[in-house]
Amino acid sequence: MSRSAIHGGCAAFALSLTMACAVRAQSADSTATASDDVTVEAPAPAVETPEAAPHRGKVTRLEPLNPELAEAPYQLAPGPRPFKDRIALSPGYGYLGSERLFTFRLAYHPDRWLGYEASIGHNTGESVHAVLHQLTAILRRPIPGRWQPYVSGGYGMIMVFPGHSLNASPVTKNALAVGGGLEFYIRTDLALRADVRHATVFGRERERDGVVAFNYLQETIGLSFYRSIKP
Repeated sequence: MSRSAIHGGCAAFALSLTMACAVRAQSADSTATASDDVTVEAPAPAVETPEAAPHRGKVTRLEPLNPELAEAPYQLAPGPRPFKDRIALSPGYGYLGSERLFTFRLAYHPDRWLGYEASIGHNTGESVHAVLHQLTAILRRPIPGRWQPYVSGGYGMIMVFPGHSLNASPVTKNALAVGGGLEFYIRTDLALRADVRHATVFGRERERDGVVAFNYLQETIGLSFYRSIKP
C-alpha cells in the first residue's frame, strides 16, 4: 500500500471520529436544555384540620367520677340530703371502754329515713383483744344543710381472745348496742362521722350464777363515703 493511501485513510478516520464527537456533544446539550426547561413543583404542605389534631397545644381534662361535682365540689344541693338507694363505706377509729377500737362499716339505705349497717371492729388490748360484729338499723330524718343526726340500735357478737394465756380459748358473747351519731357533709358524697353507742355484753362471772351484763361505751370518729346504686 502506498504512503498516500495510508495518509488518506487516517484523514478519513479522523474526520469520522470528529463528526461522532460533535453529534454526541449536540445530543448532550439538547438533553441538558430539555431538563432545564422542566419545572419541578414542591409538594404543598399538609393542612392540619381540627379533626386531625383536636388536642394540639391543649391539656386534656380528666372526666370526674361525679360530673355534678366538677364545677363546685364542696357545694351542697338545696333541700334535705338524699339517702334512698345509697350505700356508705365508713372506716373509723375510737374506743370501746378504755381500749382502742378500729371499725369498718357498710350501710345500705332502702329508704330516705331507714338504713341497715353491718360493721366489724377490732378492739386491741394488752392481755386480750376482741372482734366485734354488729348488724344495726339506722333511723334518721333528712334535713337541709351539712349536719345530719341519726339514731341507731342493733345486735352483735363479740369474740374475746385471751392472747398468749395458757389453757384459754376464745369466748363468744352476745352484745346489744344503742346510740346515735352525727354526720357533717363536706360534699355530697363525703361526710365526717362521729358515733357514740352504749354496748351491753352478756356473759358470766366466776362464782356467780346467771347471766351478767357488762356495759361499755363505744366511741368512734371517721369518714362516710356515699355512692348511689341507682341512676
